[in-house]
Amino acid sequence: MLTTAEALEQVLAAMPELAAEAAEVSAATGRILRQTVVAERDQPPFDRVMMDGIALAYADLAAGTTSFPIQCTQMAGEPAKHLEAGKAIEIMTGASLPVGADCIVPVERITVDHGVASLEDGYEPEKRQFIHPRASDHAQGSELLVPGKRISPLDIAVITSAGLTEVAVSRAPVIRIISTGDELVPAGKRIEPHQVRLSNGPAMQALLEKHGYTDCEHDHLVDERDVLKEWIAVHLDAADVIILSGGVSMGKADYVPEVLAELGVEVIFHRISQRPGKPMWFGRGPDGQSVFALPGNPVSALVCCRQYVIPALATASLAATQAPEFASLASDVTFKPDLTCFQPVRLISNAAGQVLAMPVKTNTSGDFTTLSATDGYVELAREQSEFPAGTPVFLHRW
Repeated sequence: MLTTAEALEQVLAAMPELAAEAAEVSAATGRILRQTVVAERDQPPFDRVMMDGIALAYADLAAGTTSFPIQCTQMAGEPAKHLEAGKAIEIMTGASLPVGADCIVPVERITVDHGVASLEDGYEPEKRQFIHPRASDHAQGSELLVPGKRISPLDIAVITSAGLTEVAVSRAPVIRIISTGDELVPAGKRIEPHQVRLSNGPAMQALLEKHGYTDCEHDHLVDERDVLKEWIAVHLDAADVIILSGGVSMGKADYVPEVLAELGVEVIFHRISQRPGKPMWFGRGPDGQSVFALPGNPVSALVCCRQYVIPALATASLAATQAPEFASLASDVTFKPDLTCFQPVRLISNAAGQVLAMPVKTNTSGDFTTLSATDGYVELAREQSEFPAGTPVFLHRW
């Protein structure tokens, strides 16, 4: 049985690379960038005025001048005007610095009388004050964004500032989620006392969409071999990634591994030394599809989806590797089985600024309601059984 590290390594190694495609900038948020974005020009592209006030020559101030006839007004967006000796130009925030000016005096520090601006008594301006120098943010041709970044709303400002209307991104993977089980009944349908509501599929679909994978649809199949074979084949033809929930354990109705084999899906591994999610199955379809068969218990399914499926999709999209995140346990944890434990936690912080992971007990791996009070889970190494409060652990946010 594989360790969690071995399982993740095999999953990532098996993922095919998704092609790049062009996306309109308005539709690029959340996608994985596949090109370098460079500065179209200097930023700022001119010496930019940072305060409303007057622009003047510091040499005039140094010579003892404190009152300046206002030559004219320059607004943001106008070409730079030429300052005349001994005068000031009324200036607005965001305007280009007038030629010959090298000092901005804020409007709060002056009085204007009959077109003459006088400095406040005792006020001593500094040369180049309130001037945002040209190219001080970055120079033309500078690398602003590099491939592998998931594009955020803030990145959209960077991309548009570079003059781009579209950008190269990874193709969105086509994902199909299949929930299996006769006992499952979707919300809105009549339910019998011996049945349960279908929740895994919608929850995993929402989790994937939260991570930026939006071409994701869900289907429910009953535990009949022929039905499973027919419809899993349909989904294999349509998708890059198949995620099944249920049917991978040792029960008489757990047909999924057999059906996948009949459809030409090659098993890469089955079972991982972890709890929850030990029965997880992973394989490769005949056309390179990635197939994840996750346990049917809700906590197991969600943990496996977050731990293996989402990193796999990031790898296929050529997303940049994320640095591991750590937290300190907020209370003692004991876990005796010789398995890696994925322990759901709620995050808190202390006065020292530490991130603390408060373990949240689930009654069983079917207790999905408890997960709504958690922020993620921590990874407790199989080599230990006692984890005192304060132990640093790997943190995986949902």
